[in-house]
Amino acid sequence: MEKTTNKPDYKATICLPKTAFAMKANLAQREPEMLARWKEQRIYQALMERPAQTDFILHDGPPYANGHIHIGHALNKILKDIIVRYQSMLGKRAPYVPGWDCHGLPIEQKVTSDLGPKKHEKSPVEIRQLCEQYARKWAKTQSE
Repeated sequence: MEKTTNKPDYKATICLPKTAFAMKANLAQREPEMLARWKEQRIYQALMERPAQTDFILHDGPPYANGHIHIGHALNKILKDIIVRYQSMLGKRAPYVPGWDCHGLPIEQKVTSDLGPKKHEKSPVEIRQLCEQYARKWAKTQSE
């Protein structure tokens, strides 16, 4: 014996707002479209060209090019992004100035640690060359 139930459609009884926003973000698909639109509309250039009383420049130095990207890198970038955006909202000209710290002590420590006792056989110039190779390797890896 089949049992049928007539459940009321409560969705029809709720006054939901009408919006053009999609119910799902689908950011992986939509982000390239948004970036292309912002580039076409020259949003960043407009922000940089608007009149401002003062400049706020935060040179975004690290990550050190000395290993795989991790949550600390994300936290670093997010906090700097918040600071720069806040300063822009205050009316300051706040350009985003990215960079790499490829001359840092962590790179030299890692290279000399990897060399072990052989580090004493290397000249300072050879150590610097190894540091440069190491930094380029990790900068390329982190940029991919």
